[in-house]
Amino acid sequence: MNERMCFVAAYLDGAESISALCREFGISRKTVHKWLARYGESGFVGLEARSRAPLSNPAAMDEAVIEAVVAVRLRNPTWGPDKVKAYLDRTAPERTWPSASSMGRQFVRAGLVRPRKRRVRTPGMGHPLSPCQAANDIWCVDFKGWFLTGDGIQVDPFTMTDRYSRYLLCLEAVGRCDEAHVWPLFEAAFREFGLPLVVLSDNGPPFASRGAAGLSRLAVKLIKVGVLPERIEPGKPQQNGSHERMHLTLKQDTASPPADSLAEQILRFRDFKQIYNHERPHQALGQIPPAEVYSPSPRTWDGQLRSPDYDESCQVRKVRSNGEIKWKGRTAFISSALKGEPVGLWQIGERTWLVKYGPIILGTIKGENKMLRIMPIKQKRRKKMTHKPDKL
Repeated sequence: MNERMCFVAAYLDGAESISALCREFGISRKTVHKWLARYGESGFVGLEARSRAPLSNPAAMDEAVIEAVVAVRLRNPTWGPDKVKAYLDRTAPERTWPSASSMGRQFVRAGLVRPRKRRVRTPGMGHPLSPCQAANDIWCVDFKGWFLTGDGIQVDPFTMTDRYSRYLLCLEAVGRCDEAHVWPLFEAAFREFGLPLVVLSDNGPPFASRGAAGLSRLAVKLIKVGVLPERIEPGKPQQNGSHERMHLTLKQDTASPPADSLAEQILRFRDFKQIYNHERPHQALGQIPPAEVYSPSPRTWDGQLRSPDYDESCQVRKVRSNGEIKWKGRTAFISSALKGEPVGLWQIGERTWLVKYGPIILGTIKGENKMLRIMPIKQKRRKKMTHKPDKL
């Protein structure tokens, strides 16, 4: 502003020509005439900077489009602009919808976005698990943390998802987190969807125990069905990240705040399962619902529990009711979860025997002491570097 005022004052003084003033102030003749015209119209006030915003915006959203976009967001408060756009493109393809970023700006203007504080997260270390390349390769199971309904009833949601398609197979409020309440849900899922190859869980009950190989009674039943139980490393929930992310959405949509009664909470779970599987676009699936990706397993279940079979290369012993087996004239404790089940023993050393239950390695029996114990298989650890590496 000061430069423009000095220029106009020098021009009015008339001591120099316009060409000389252009060289002195570093501007073009076109700019000179523009500022002189504005000074002639409004005086020195006309030299102030003016807004360059366009008077009209042909690309602006129509009010009807804005109302439709905001309406979808209001019905689904946890959906982001990408999901809203994918949903509208799929349900109303005859209309041209704006970009996801434009929808996001409308959410901000409507006050539908609550900014959250960014936290510094430590990157997790991955652990190789069974590969998941198709539906029913891995089913993920867990309990969503308990909460109380409005009338004070405790709710423990049990959840089961297909890792490949993110399809929510089971969402039920159970009375207790034990095998007696969870196994009927597994049976219902097996009859409806078939058998997976692997069931992935954490290390808590009823999925695991402190016995040999961490097997629980529930895990033993899975093996007898023909399903391999796997567990993530302790303290590594990121190894089951897709299932944990589903729990966040479940909490936001059904339990923030909880329902007034258990019956109303169960209805919320049923509605959530329907929307999550058939309507909610999923980013990992290219913004399509899980129901368009998932298909039942070709491995059906006849309802029978069958103990593992062993070949002639091993010796088979039956676990007694106290969790022990008879071996070489003595007893060895295996696991109370395996009572009544056959285990196989393979000789791998002069006085060392490998013990397995089906595909699961339980440990080794070693020595000739009066009391035999099963010892877990020690995992090899990386040796620490004891010397400095040579310089390149």
